[in-house]
Amino acid sequence: MFQLHIIPILKDNYVWLLENNDKQVVIIDPGEAEPVLEYLKKHHLTPLAILLTHHHIDHVGGVPKLHQIYPDIEIYGPSEIDLPIHYLNDKEIVSIADFQFEVISVPGHTLGHLAYYIKPYVFCGDTLFSAGCGRVVDNAYQQMLNSLNKLKQLPDDTLICAGHEYTLANLNFAQKMVPNDKQIVKYFDSICKKSITLPSILTKEKQINLFLRCNEKSLQDKFNFNNELDLFTYFRSQKDIF
Repeated sequence: MFQLHIIPILKDNYVWLLENNDKQVVIIDPGEAEPVLEYLKKHHLTPLAILLTHHHIDHVGGVPKLHQIYPDIEIYGPSEIDLPIHYLNDKEIVSIADFQFEVISVPGHTLGHLAYYIKPYVFCGDTLFSAGCGRVVDNAYQQMLNSLNKLKQLPDDTLICAGHEYTLANLNFAQKMVPNDKQIVKYFDSICKKSITLPSILTKEKQINLFLRCNEKSLQDKFNFNNELDLFTYFRSQKDIF
């Protein structure tokens, strides 16, 4: 029913477009305007709306120009964004033409971070990456863990549309932490030559993403922790200095 488009921008960011049968698109996290404008023109796409996951400039930087070019475009996001947009809350449904996005509150990377789910896609910004997760703000490790566990409850066939291309770096970290994990090694070998590794699929992330596996007793025992939060905090703090 929908067609997914990915636009690499900046150093390693992605802008996502979701297209319906009428060549109308919703734009997710346009950190830059020009690449998006060029893509819309090249593919003859009409933008209906912009969804924003959080306030960081590499995710919202293109909004003013896009709004200038398309003054009727609807813009949605969390209240932490200091722009004239429609503010959203957890569990709201955003209806745009034949798109219906479920809003999921996923604080941790920022306190107001949102994700958007429309089967089979989740646009999760900087909360969940392939084989990783976002940096944690203000020691909000429990919040981030809760947010990841919330995303983990989505259907196994959910496609993870994250905000950055970090997969290889995340897998390098994972292999340092658990060098004998055959699933991680196999997945690294399968994608190591790819320049774009997204979207990934949730069922695979549950196997190769250490930040989704902190509930595993064998991992907790390996690193001498006795609960999920302590292991998650350890992994995230080690990734910060990796």
